[in-house]
Amino acid sequence: MLEVKDLRKSYGSHVAVDGVSFRIARGETLGLLGPNGAGKTTTVSTISGLLRADSGEVLIDGRALGGDTDPIKRKIGLVPQDLALFDELTAIDNLDFFAALYELDGAKLKSVAAEALELVGLAERAKDKVKSFSGGMKRRLNLAAALLHDPDILLLDEPTVGVDPQSRNAIFDNLETLKARGKTLLYTTHYMEEAERLCDRLVVIDHGKVIADDTLHGLYGLLPVTNVLSLELENSDFGAAMADFQALAGVKSAELTGNVLKVGVHHLSSDAPAILGWLAARGHLYSHVVSERPDLETVFLSLTGRSLRDS
Repeated sequence: MLEVKDLRKSYGSHVAVDGVSFRIARGETLGLLGPNGAGKTTTVSTISGLLRADSGEVLIDGRALGGDTDPIKRKIGLVPQDLALFDELTAIDNLDFFAALYELDGAKLKSVAAEALELVGLAERAKDKVKSFSGGMKRRLNLAAALLHDPDILLLDEPTVGVDPQSRNAIFDNLETLKARGKTLLYTTHYMEEAERLCDRLVVIDHGKVIADDTLHGLYGLLPVTNVLSLELENSDFGAAMADFQALAGVKSAELTGNVLKVGVHHLSSDAPAILGWLAARGHLYSHVVSERPDLETVFLSLTGRSLRDS
């Protein structure tokens, strides 16, 4: 539904986006992750037409996106990082304004505005001024404004920044509803738990380049250790066996602290039974076993050496 090909954008000598390419299928949610300054917002702004790329192209449903007046842009809805609302207007007046930009009026306008407000849970606040809304309510209204023209593709640039947990969960529910309707979502975020919950696939960019493009499970596969077994040994004479244990097939790392042995493995289902069997056969008894999987933060640090919020 959306394809980005070799997108490049520079500001003077600074290269913000350097050959970014990815594809999103219809009804798929793609997470775009990267540290601050990695090029996420520039990429989204270029896709939406707010910025003009130096080179590369954006294809919507197989067709190259043209200039500002290209009618295919109506397939895109944008939820910007900065709130695009008028505080002195009511919620419904804000939606009326944005709907007019899409030449919606009359009964059609009333219908789509009411549906959008109902979806984001603000129907009862339709006639209240936006300045009286909480940050989370404003974010939800921002989402409603992007849905008025029923776009096939929704670009969401950090749509939950600064919102309370209740509003964040409400936005999640809204997005899952839209996905169930077949919408294609491009989602940028600093919150890894959001990416894990919402996204079918993740693209990681750093310094303007794509450094990973895969499912979450696939990204875990890039790590040398995808699971850690933590065992509490019943005896304390394991140190002498450590060298032989580290040479065992499937053991990627091993660390002994007191009577706790932590073992890094790549394939839990096949490696763990062999490791536990080896220990039991040699009389190294254990009383407790816990399996821990690295989280998305671990994957991200492994790929970029920086956290999502580092600059």
